[in-house]
Amino acid sequence: MTYLEGVQASGFGVLFPLPPLACAGCSATDERPAVAMEPDPKGCYVLSNLAEVVERVLGFLPTKALLRAACVCRLWRECSRRILRTQQSVAWVSAVESGPSDSHALVHALAEELEKVQVLPQTVLYVADAETFCGHEESRGHGQKKARRRNSKEIAAALEKLLPKRCQVLGLVAPGVVVTPIGSQSNRPLEIEEGEAGFALLFPKIDGVKIQTFHFFKDLKTRALDENQFAEAGLKNNPDLRVVLLFGENTWKPGATRFVHQIVNRLNEKSIVLAGGHVESFTSLMSENNARPAESCGVVGLAFSGAQIQSATVLLDQDVIDERTAEAAMQRLKAANIPEHNSLGFMFACVGRGYQYYKTKPNLEADAFRKFFPNVPLFGFFGNGEIGCDRIVTGNFILREYDTKDDLLHGYTTVMVLIHLGSSKTNQS
Repeated sequence: MTYLEGVQASGFGVLFPLPPLACAGCSATDERPAVAMEPDPKGCYVLSNLAEVVERVLGFLPTKALLRAACVCRLWRECSRRILRTQQSVAWVSAVESGPSDSHALVHALAEELEKVQVLPQTVLYVADAETFCGHEESRGHGQKKARRRNSKEIAAALEKLLPKRCQVLGLVAPGVVVTPIGSQSNRPLEIEEGEAGFALLFPKIDGVKIQTFHFFKDLKTRALDENQFAEAGLKNNPDLRVVLLFGENTWKPGATRFVHQIVNRLNEKSIVLAGGHVESFTSLMSENNARPAESCGVVGLAFSGAQIQSATVLLDQDVIDERTAEAAMQRLKAANIPEHNSLGFMFACVGRGYQYYKTKPNLEADAFRKFFPNVPLFGFFGNGEIGCDRIVTGNFILREYDTKDDLLHGYTTVMVLIHLGSSKTNQS
């Protein structure tokens, strides 16, 4: 299967109808007949024969428009294929303001921004606030039925319908969201503890990097974990595993602590950065979720493998109480000397921190991160428990060298993570 055939198989070709166009000068057996019009002979010659010019022009197109252009003729198809291979930078869509009452602002933002981005998503991680994403009802008065305003599964289905059909999708709902507004990676990240907000990270196919989703749910009949699932997710016998982002659901239930420890302890290796937190619920991976018992304890996540990946994480514990101590923690992260180009930051904080914890000073931890990493976008959430520790993995240096395992499960803390995905290919411009 060619690269472009793989793109079409992903579902984008179905989602975006292709226009019946043909490039003048191309063989009629290649494509569809041309629209009747008077062509410019010189322009037709250039756009039909000079690959360098065509590739330069098509390089300005968003990915959805580029996929349509790829069906015009053979030359354009080859140029589009080469351009798609260069689009290896992570993109994101964010929503920080309320949307229509029948949906969520992130759905509308994603629908709009997918028309503009230059990335073909292969893996998507999205996070939304629990208050407005999950279903609730509005009363219409005495004797009248309550009108359903939002339903999390319906909203998740609407959101994921916008993405390629074979895209890996992991969706989470949390009490609060940490998000960098769309537009520039240097925008100030925001800690949104109340109100409607969300983000979607769009990971393309990246040379030398493999990203896999995984899920484990507590089996009431057995205490043993399925070793095959660990291997299939790249979490076992994988020397290139560098980072695991781990998220728990219903971890307050009886037996959940032991279940989470089973998973975390298997991944608690000095060569792996492990970070994450506990959320209100999972909203994607619906086909897998449908088979699990209702309200069961579960763990999902993303595994990042690749020799070029570098990462570091620091724990802001209860001793971090003001701007000075928060910045001291960021200095530890900065000291890891992780490249900041083509990197992402993650913040997983306890719902008890934030505005009230720092005595009514908002956005303190996100601002501290931005002070030391002004060009690295930051994403994350406020949750019900945190996973992580101080650890650096760069391939030639590891912060932790102790024989004992690090304590990775915490409460009332914040975990900051920096992930570098390697040197990305430069997009066409």
